[in-house]
Amino acid sequence: MIRLIRGVEGPATPDGAVTMTLEQRLRRRLWVTLDDGREAGLFLARNEGLQDGDLLVSEEGLVVRVRAAPERVSTVLSHDPQRLARACYHLGNRHVALQIEPGRLRYLQDSVLDEMVRGLGLRVRVEDAPFEPEPGAYGRRDHGHGRHRH
Repeated sequence: MIRLIRGVEGPATPDGAVTMTLEQRLRRRLWVTLDDGREAGLFLARNEGLQDGDLLVSEEGLVVRVRAAPERVSTVLSHDPQRLARACYHLGNRHVALQIEPGRLRYLQDSVLDEMVRGLGLRVRVEDAPFEPEPGAYGRRDHGHGRHRH
């Protein structure tokens, strides 16, 4: 069995990849199937979630890149930062995980939340896309790298 732990920071040529949902990337212990079909066990330290682009390594030196899987999300685009800020405020009051970028916010799709956001005068587009929310005040930071690695 391949046993994966958090890899070293910095450039590395991966030997494989694993595509995971947000829920999977937040788990410490998990059986995963690499994109090429190999089975592996994930063993992370406490409070150590994964983000798109992170590297995992095995005891044998196998390097595996984490990819955020497309998930059903609601995407809100606007050139009005005040409207987006209001939406973030109201969604945050409901403890909704948010991916916040200039001119855009994204959350896991929920029809009740979609209607609330529309009520704030914003358009909501439901789509399948990778979801990389803010880690929160006490969440893991990405050690100085750009937050959105594509």
